[in-house]
Amino acid sequence: MTDSNSGSSIEELGELTFEQALERLDNTVQALESGGLSLEEATRLYEEGIGLARLCSETLASAELRITRIRTAHGEQMRFLAEDSTDYEATVC
Repeated sequence: MTDSNSGSSIEELGELTFEQALERLDNTVQALESGGLSLEEATRLYEEGIGLARLCSETLASAELRITRIRTAHGEQMRFLAEDSTDYEATVC
């Protein structure tokens, strides 16, 4: 459902991939910076841009958390592999 003051609904923004949202945010910023928009249109684009920026930020935070969890879960294995390669390098040289 589209809000009367916004060209995009929250649901529609939530369906975008990170890359799509980032591209759309870039286009929104360019449109706002180019000027020549009515106050109503500029306000609508600004509101959409805030929603897109929030979506991108949340998506990045989620990816960062996932990477941290993966690194934590596999950290011991990575540490042991690094120690093994260091021991190997020390004996080869």
